[in-house]
Amino acid sequence: MFAAGNELVSFIEEFAPQERALPGDATGLQWGDLSREVPVLLLALDFSAAVLKEALRIGAPLVFTHHPFLYRPLSRIDLNDRGAALVAQSLKEGVSLYSAHTNLDVAPRGVSYALGELLGLEKMQPLLSMGAEKLEKLVVFIPEGYEDKVRDAIAGAGAGWIGNYSHCTYQLLGTGTFMPREGTSPFIGTQGALEKVSEYRLETILFRRDRKRVLQALFAAHPYEEVAYDLYPLSNEGQAWGLGIIGQLPEKVTLNELAGRCYKLLRPGVLKILGDSKMKIDKVAVLGGSGSEYVEHALQKGAQVFISGDIKFHDAQKAAYAGLALIDAGHDATERPVLPVLENYLKERIAAAGFTTEVIVSREIGSLWRTFE
Repeated sequence: MFAAGNELVSFIEEFAPQERALPGDATGLQWGDLSREVPVLLLALDFSAAVLKEALRIGAPLVFTHHPFLYRPLSRIDLNDRGAALVAQSLKEGVSLYSAHTNLDVAPRGVSYALGELLGLEKMQPLLSMGAEKLEKLVVFIPEGYEDKVRDAIAGAGAGWIGNYSHCTYQLLGTGTFMPREGTSPFIGTQGALEKVSEYRLETILFRRDRKRVLQALFAAHPYEEVAYDLYPLSNEGQAWGLGIIGQLPEKVTLNELAGRCYKLLRPGVLKILGDSKMKIDKVAVLGGSGSEYVEHALQKGAQVFISGDIKFHDAQKAAYAGLALIDAGHDATERPVLPVLENYLKERIAAAGFTTEVIVSREIGSLWRTFE
């Protein structure tokens, strides 16, 4: 069974909540119908005629892009305008477009995190923190023999994550008591008789925004007619989210070696370097996309090099005066690593939900710039 577009969008927004987009950003549905079933979802950085052609070739009625195609409301659709004509053709062919822009930038595992992970950074934290996940503790009582089924269900819905560890729970065996009353249909016991049952108390942690989904999974997997559970708000600081990443390389490398790593992994059309090519580096700041205005944040965090795209002359000059090395690998090349990360996440969520929708990353690179030869 294929997932509908709105179900796929809910999975995307679990990864990159839409409410975290920066003010004025054009995120969400660009055009089309999200109620239709989607056999194939195509992921791309940008929407273009080539991406539309690819979507039609592979049978993808829904395309996800990081960059919105429509930044401002349309006042007219003039088919002599290439952009408007592409929107009209997409609607005619039944291809919808959904975008997650700055909400994907600031997501805990979003654009900059994916870039840092690809480059081998460890101990990653936001370069510019904008908030942290609110946490809750779930405590549920499960009859012996069903604890694994329930644990797997709630973990599949997002509970039990601590850092990069999943399925984090604590369980303790004890005795639960209850008396089924008139009108009940007990899984264990009979009406009017006090039951004593071996039960596990299972505790785990969850993001507050995932509460509804986790509870739905709990109720679906738990054998009891009435599930005994508690939710507690926590003061623990949850996973931080924000723009950019600051992290540590496992061992020092030269600026030239790091630039070579960027060129090999990111495959940019053009890669620019500022700084002494022989300087040794292990503290690295990255920001996928346009990072020029965040040079100052990299300096404040004590980074030795800042990797981003679209770095302007005067910001580069400021970095040079302060001794901060720069690697400008381009806007699109520094954002592209997030697509396979999102692809893997969506495949897991789709499979866990029992759908068969296929997820494909576009082969259309679509870089605006090319090197003059």
